[in-house]
Amino acid sequence: MKALLNNREIVLALILLIGMALIGAYQPAFLAWGNISDMLTETSVLFMMALAQMVVILTRGIDLSVAANLALSGMMAALVSQYHPEVPLILMILAGIVTGLLLGMINGALIAYLGIPPIVMTLGTLAVFRGMIIIIAGGDQVNASEMGVAFQAFPKQVWLGLTSPVWIAIAVALLFWVFLSFTRAGRGLYAVGGNPVAARYCGIDQRRQDLLAYSISGAVAGLCGYLWVARYGVAYSEIASGYELTVIAACVIGGVSIGGGIGTVAGTLLGALFLGIVMTALPVMQISPFWQMAISGAVILTAVVINARAERRPDKLILPEARRLRRVAP
Repeated sequence: MKALLNNREIVLALILLIGMALIGAYQPAFLAWGNISDMLTETSVLFMMALAQMVVILTRGIDLSVAANLALSGMMAALVSQYHPEVPLILMILAGIVTGLLLGMINGALIAYLGIPPIVMTLGTLAVFRGMIIIIAGGDQVNASEMGVAFQAFPKQVWLGLTSPVWIAIAVALLFWVFLSFTRAGRGLYAVGGNPVAARYCGIDQRRQDLLAYSISGAVAGLCGYLWVARYGVAYSEIASGYELTVIAACVIGGVSIGGGIGTVAGTLLGALFLGIVMTALPVMQISPFWQMAISGAVILTAVVINARAERRPDKLILPEARRLRRVAP
């Protein structure tokens, strides 16, 4: 039993189940399948963005530009739909993914090969990407009436009771699990974050791993950019503003160490689901919108503090051991 309670994912899953049960007891409509399906759909982008951020954090990096990348990639996909509605849907989606990939590669290349600190680099590109949206779109926005029918219909399609963004998130999670668990490159991300010196002696090129991590982050942000814009029917410079903080919070709540080298797909998904439940439950419980942000922030802060304390490892008792040796020495 103690071993189970020491497992972060199991503890977080139990907290989620207890929380859902309590919310359901207060407001039974919360546990209705329709509400749960809507919650999963709303959280699907957070699922994928948190996984992408986890890959970056594993390397001791951070990507503050993911939400801006999402917005710019979504705008590019929307513009393709607006000016070339005859283009197949898959090419519109690829326009967003490729845009996000290129933006992520820019981050990764400058961080890896020029040695720019990740927080400085991505904070700068956050502003650059937002500005590029205004330049590309001419200061205008793309509305639902200007987007193609197929472009907007795909994220709203339902299979087996779940919308396509949820199924895409499930597929992305499986790909991340396989990549991080069974591939040399995936294990290399843990290695460079856990012990960069040992990784270098093992022949792992940290620069390539950094470039890979930010490229993955960018590509996933590009995919999410299409899903966001198509689902909500609008593309403009400020979409998902501040969303990068929610993404990072989901990672930390899920047990991803900011120090690098620690994190799991399951824990990250649970962290994102935790935030999804909180953000969904507050309106259902008819809490005033003026309090919702404060309560959400307090819950996130509490979870992060608990996670940080749980992450602490007891220090090695080097000094006590040395004192013991001195006592027994002749």
